[in-house]
Amino acid sequence: MTHLVASAQAGDRASLDRLLVRLRPAVMRRCSRFLPHHADAEEAAQDALFSISTHLHEYSGRGSFLGWVTVIASNAARATYRSMRRRAEDSHAVVPDGVDPRTTSVIAGTRLDLMESLAALEERHPALVESFVLRDLGDLTYLQVAEITGAPLGTVKDRIHQARRFMRDRLGGGF
Repeated sequence: MTHLVASAQAGDRASLDRLLVRLRPAVMRRCSRFLPHHADAEEAAQDALFSISTHLHEYSGRGSFLGWVTVIASNAARATYRSMRRRAEDSHAVVPDGVDPRTTSVIAGTRLDLMESLAALEERHPALVESFVLRDLGDLTYLQVAEITGAPLGTVKDRIHQARRFMRDRLGGGF
């Protein structure tokens, strides 16, 4: 994949197309971890792939390329969720405070609870979100998270610990 990334960064359009095709399943999986509905995850994945294609020149080779892709996909999924929530609020639709178990699958309900809790974490403790998302939702190692965020390893571990405690309290011990 390193050669493909380098060729795409050098302006080879065919390499960029091949790279995006190769990344699409991983990006879709990442977005699906955040968004319970396939169409929403698809929208986020498209946004992420577009962002990857337009910002590929910014990837410096420092840290894992797939880690960089994970950050973009996770951010796209969170942005899609926030956008959907804003649209629902702007349309004056009734946004439920919680998940109705009669109309929501366990998996979708859990994801919605997770997104609500992530939104609360982002609102109250924004510095904790990126490290938490990369480690616990992105399945990156602590070292990879430290590389991506540019924070010392001890700081990363502390942020993740604090975020986990917050999420555990919000989700009732299920995290």
